[in-house]
Amino acid sequence: MTVDRPGSSSIAPRSEEITRLERRLELMYRFPDENPNPVLRMSDEGVLIYANASSAPITGQLGIALGDAVPEPLLSRLRAAAADRDRPSVELQCDRRTFALLPVPVADLGFTNLYGTDVTAVRVFARFPDRNPNPVFRVTPDGRLSYANQASQPIVREPGAAIGDPLEPTILGRIRDAATGRGPASLEIHAQGRVYSLLPVPVPEFDVINVYGTDITAEKVFARFPDRNPNPVFRVTPDGRLSYANDASQPIVRALGVSVGDLVPDRERRLILAALSSEQRDGFEIEGEGRTLAIYPVNVPEFGLVNVYATDITAARAVEIAHRENERLLLNILPGAIAARLRAGEKVIVDRIDDATLMFADIVNFTVMSSRMSPTDVVSLLNDVFITFDRLVDRYDLEKIKTIGDAYMVVGGLPSQPAEHVVRVAEMAMDLAAEVPRISGQPDLQFRVGIHTGPIVAGVIGAKKFIYDVWGDTVNIASRMESHGIPGRIQVTAAVHDRLAGRFAFEERGVIDVRGKGPMPTWFLLGRV
Repeated sequence: MTVDRPGSSSIAPRSEEITRLERRLELMYRFPDENPNPVLRMSDEGVLIYANASSAPITGQLGIALGDAVPEPLLSRLRAAAADRDRPSVELQCDRRTFALLPVPVADLGFTNLYGTDVTAVRVFARFPDRNPNPVFRVTPDGRLSYANQASQPIVREPGAAIGDPLEPTILGRIRDAATGRGPASLEIHAQGRVYSLLPVPVPEFDVINVYGTDITAEKVFARFPDRNPNPVFRVTPDGRLSYANDASQPIVRALGVSVGDLVPDRERRLILAALSSEQRDGFEIEGEGRTLAIYPVNVPEFGLVNVYATDITAARAVEIAHRENERLLLNILPGAIAARLRAGEKVIVDRIDDATLMFADIVNFTVMSSRMSPTDVVSLLNDVFITFDRLVDRYDLEKIKTIGDAYMVVGGLPSQPAEHVVRVAEMAMDLAAEVPRISGQPDLQFRVGIHTGPIVAGVIGAKKFIYDVWGDTVNIASRMESHGIPGRIQVTAAVHDRLAGRFAFEERGVIDVRGKGPMPTWFLLGRV
C-alpha cells in the first residue's frame, strides 16, 4: 500500500508549468534571431529590450541600443497603432529605406513585439508614376482602379471611374486579356478626342496590373492622312525599305519593282538621301507607266522614317517640252532679244541700227545646176549648204535673216550681239570658203559673197507668219556686192576695206559700175594678215 506524502500532488504540476514557460521564452527569444526581417521588443515602459540583427538599420536611425528608451514621438505612434486596428503599422524612414513597424502587444509578458517590413520598393513603386509624363494607372485583381497618375486622367475619366471604382467591364476584359496573354499585348482606347495605346503589365509581387499608356493621336493621324491624299505618298525606313505606299503611289511602286517590306533600288535610295542632304531640298523625277512624277523626300525623325511625296508632272512636262519646242522654233525665226520683246507684249518692233554689217552669199549657176538634178537632190543640196551656213552663224554670234532661193543673208551688229561685227562677218566669209569643198556630191560648187557695212532699219513684219527683216541702202549695196561679184571670191566695199585694213589682206578689184549706185571702188577679201 502506497502512502502519498503530504503536498506531493502540487509539486509535479508546478514543475511542468515552469518547464513549459521556460520553453516558450527560449523559442520566443530564439526565433527572431533567425528572422530575415527586423524584429524588436520594447517594454511597457518604452525601453528597447531586444533587437535582432536585421533591425540594425532601424536602431541605427533611432540612435538607440538595448536598454535605451524608444524616442518620442515614435513611442506614441507605436502605442497608438497597437491600440488602433485600422492603423496597425507605423512607417519609419531609415536613410534610403522605408520600414513598416507592426506593434503586437504581449500583455502577459509585459512587452510589445515590433515586426518590421522593408516597404522601400512599394513606396518607390507607388511614387514613380506621379512623375511619369505618360499615363499610368493600376487595376486590382477584382477590377478596381487603385491608382491613376495625372497624365492618365483623360483615360480614367472617359469610362467614369474614380479611385476605388470598378473599371468598365469591356475595358477591364481587354486589359485582363492583354495582361494574361489571351489577347493582343496592347490595346487602343479613344478618350476625349485623343487615341492612347495601353500596355497592361501584371505585377504579381504587388498583386496589381500596371497599365502604361502612350498618346498615339499624332501617329494615327499621320498614318491615316496619306490614304486620303490624292497624290502619291510612300514611306522609306532608315535602312531603305518601303514601309508604306498609298493607292495613288502604286504606279511609282510598280516602276521601282518593289512591294512593302522590300528594299528600294540603290539608285532611288541614293537620290532620296541626296535630296534630304541638299540645302535646297531639291527633288528628283521618276518615270513610270507613261507618267512623270516629281519626288520630294521629307525626313520625319519623330517616327524614324522618310516620307516621300510625289506630284504627277506629266502634263507639266508635256507643256514644258511644247514650250521649249515653241521657243526653239521662235528663235529659228527671230533673234533672242526680239523674241523676248514680243513675249513681253511689244506690238510694233522697229529699230534703227547705225552700224551693222550685211553679207549675202549665193550658189554660182545654181539654176543650171539644179536643172540637171532631181527635186530631192536639189533640196538635199540646199539643206547641206544652209546647215553649213547656220553652223558658221552660231560660231561667230551673228544673225541669219533669211534665205532667198539659193541665197543666204547674214547680219552682224544687232544690239544683242558682241562688238567687232565687221571682223566676225569677214571671218565667217573666210570659213565659208574653207567649208565649200566639204559639201558632198558637188565638187564644182562655188559661192559669190558680198559684204557692206553701214546703217540699217530692222523690225518684225507680219501678224501670223511674221519675220525679222532689215532694210536700207546698206542692205542693197551688200546685195550688189554679191550679184556683181566673181565666183569663189568675197567682194567688199570701201567701208569694209577701211574697217579691216591692217588686220586682213585684200586684193584691189578697182571701180565697178554698180546698178543703182554708179561707179564704186571694191576689193576682194583674201584673209587675215
